[in-house]
Amino acid sequence: MTITLDSLEPALSVRRVLTLERVLAGEPEVVAGAAHLDRLVRWVHVAEAADVGVMLSGGEMVLTTGVLLAGDEDKQADYVRSLHRAEAAAVVLGLGRAFPTAPEVMRRAAERCGLPMVVLHRPFPFADLTEEVQSRLVRRKFAAVSLSEAVRTELTALITAGAPLQRLLDEVARHSACPVVVTNLAHRVLGTAGERPAVDDVLRDWERIARQAWGHHPGRSGTGGGKEGDGWIRAELGGRGERWGRIVLCGYRGDTATGRLLADRAAEALVLHRMLGGGAACSWEEQSAQGLLTDLVSGVVPARQLLPRARAAGLPVNRRTFVPLVVRDGDPARLERLLRLLGLPGLVAELADGATAVLLSVPRDQDAGALTAHFATRLRTESGPDHTVVAAAEPRAAWDDVPSGLREAQHVSDAVADSSAVLGLPPVVRLKDVHLRGLIRLLRDDPHVQSFAERELDGLLRESGEDLLPVLRTYLATGRNKSRTAQLHHVSRPALYRRLEAIQVRLGVDLDDFEQAASVHIALLAHDAQQQ
Repeated sequence: MTITLDSLEPALSVRRVLTLERVLAGEPEVVAGAAHLDRLVRWVHVAEAADVGVMLSGGEMVLTTGVLLAGDEDKQADYVRSLHRAEAAAVVLGLGRAFPTAPEVMRRAAERCGLPMVVLHRPFPFADLTEEVQSRLVRRKFAAVSLSEAVRTELTALITAGAPLQRLLDEVARHSACPVVVTNLAHRVLGTAGERPAVDDVLRDWERIARQAWGHHPGRSGTGGGKEGDGWIRAELGGRGERWGRIVLCGYRGDTATGRLLADRAAEALVLHRMLGGGAACSWEEQSAQGLLTDLVSGVVPARQLLPRARAAGLPVNRRTFVPLVVRDGDPARLERLLRLLGLPGLVAELADGATAVLLSVPRDQDAGALTAHFATRLRTESGPDHTVVAAAEPRAAWDDVPSGLREAQHVSDAVADSSAVLGLPPVVRLKDVHLRGLIRLLRDDPHVQSFAERELDGLLRESGEDLLPVLRTYLATGRNKSRTAQLHHVSRPALYRRLEAIQVRLGVDLDDFEQAASVHIALLAHDAQQQ
């Protein structure tokens, strides 16, 4: 049976203790500190000594008959103040032996201290209350430890099976029943899990929330925020004396001790996951960016819903211009380094087929086109003009237009995917630069286009004619320049003439006729686009 937060017995607060059946038999009445009944009870302690505070460590519900306090108002007030200093959860006074009614001095002192004071109007064996509360506390602690070990076992099994980070976070969120966030030390969100509406609520103003939550206690584990039990529980991520991130349970609704156990188990698993993966914390940043940009490109999730994730991932989004790029044959790590070197905020994520998406965020008072050109020029200078293509969409002023921009940049990149198209292109390739090739790329899956390409090239697509396709491709790409084509294929001009003649015979066309050559060229572009 899977142990979850919902299967744990509710935490014992003073209020809940007063509703227990055995306690109700004593006819309890709250005479002071009624506003503080939600304090958690960690233990129950029976004590008559006037200096009981020195025996406590906090969170105890203290039971007393007051026999050592009767007749001495100073002792009564000191007794209450001692409990307050020891951070007791409450004091319960059994009426009858020493006091027929609640002593006014104790009541006033408890009210001033904010200490819940309860009197029992009927004779009541303290042993019954102690047994009931202690047994519940022990059962809950055992269940919490069992939950902790179950989480550790399940997360370790996932890591052993090679599960990705997201799968681990989903499991933590399932057990904690609240949003889970992983950040680096700069509060940049690296991963999230939980119900999406709740996660979006957390991320909507993440930077302010995070800094407010931990600003008073930098580097400490435990609860964040301004008060104990507010449900923000974190654990540090790191090893060998170095911290590199943290995991946060946001709005955890169980007791703090159980939340800390869960957070600690999750932190252990994440550190192990990183160690076994052999990667650095930045790889999680890449995964986060990849998930975000993939969702933007797909359009499955509306861009407006992804805005909190982008902001939490560290991308400036207010009063910015967004430049969607797709870099062909670009190393994501090198792109990240170049962005940092140039001081350009942006997200980088590896896509399929050797393409990398880059989303730049530029202040509106700066020239987005000039910054993009500078980035592309530096990149091509470092990697060589024959190996890197920077495809760009027109800058987007609105976040909602970013998905269409990324798809446009991806289309431009696809249109020049083959190496021969890279030569002679500008540092930043846009839609206007891909001309006919771009149109064919858009239409490549159309059945009419596919049928046209097959029909026009049928004579060369048969097995015996495939070796002539590269010659035809070069001849048309060079503007039917025979000398250049012969040079690129390392053949003599007479040999090239023989091959061109064979191509014309097989296709039944005259390549010196512009319209027929254009038809063959379009068919060849469509054929090549379908093969990619």
